[in-house]
Amino acid sequence: MDAQQVSAAPRAPSPVRGGATPTSGVRHINSRHTSRFTVIGNHLAQHRELSLLAIGLSTYIQSLPAGARIGIKTLSERFPDSEARIAAALRELEAHGYLSRTRERLPNGRVVTRTCSYNQPNGAPQRHPSPAPAPKPEPRRQPPAPAPAPTAATSTPTPPPPPLPQPRNPLPQYLRAATALLTDLHRHSAAITLTEKDVVLLAPAAATWFERGATPAALRHALTDDLPQPLKRPAKLLRYRLTALVPPPPTPDHPTVLFQNCDRCDRAFRSPTPGDCRECREERADDPYAPFPILSG
Repeated sequence: MDAQQVSAAPRAPSPVRGGATPTSGVRHINSRHTSRFTVIGNHLAQHRELSLLAIGLSTYIQSLPAGARIGIKTLSERFPDSEARIAAALRELEAHGYLSRTRERLPNGRVVTRTCSYNQPNGAPQRHPSPAPAPKPEPRRQPPAPAPAPTAATSTPTPPPPPLPQPRNPLPQYLRAATALLTDLHRHSAAITLTEKDVVLLAPAAATWFERGATPAALRHALTDDLPQPLKRPAKLLRYRLTALVPPPPTPDHPTVLFQNCDRCDRAFRSPTPGDCRECREERADDPYAPFPILSG
């Protein structure tokens, strides 16, 4: 008698249904499992409402021996997924009847969680998902999504800045003096750097100060004193100070002394009559070769 063959010949690959070889799509090359395998129904493997993580997690839980720990922390240590994603997948399995978790109190007073895994979804009481499902967390090692921009219905519109003061009588000497003062501010405070456009925009407001009796020293002090550090937007700060600190308009009891242009250096100075500025007058007094003023008879 021939010896009995102990091991069976390997099983040939399963043919495609209908006996035809597919021209596209997946082709299955199956081998028979003889140990360490778990039977999973297509109702789970091809579930249309469960996520891939939930299907894979249920497959892993059904392959474990009875008594194995399947807590969220234990599963997050086993797989690269975060605790939040694993917790969401467990809730999916509970909602579709593949898992149940109940809390029981032992005779010694300790409260434990009993977890049951079902290979058929009808084996567990199904629990409907909550109306507001938990949002899916962002993938690992990615920055959080930026907060959505406020809509027009919820945001409060920023009020426009108050208009710059304007002189009632825009005299040329006031505008020239204001332009010169604004252009020269960086020599007194290095943090104040203005563009040509900034100077043209702010010059009428500075001229308003001169029209209302302010001296160049007083205006320069108001614009450069106690500056914030660091000063990021100097033009915006000067606009605010020129508007908020502008002196009141002159009154009949306190008329404004007009600016004059010096006949020698063309520098603006405050005087009721034209002529030389104080510096030029002092320089003329110290110069022995300076001509005497011509007096009319």
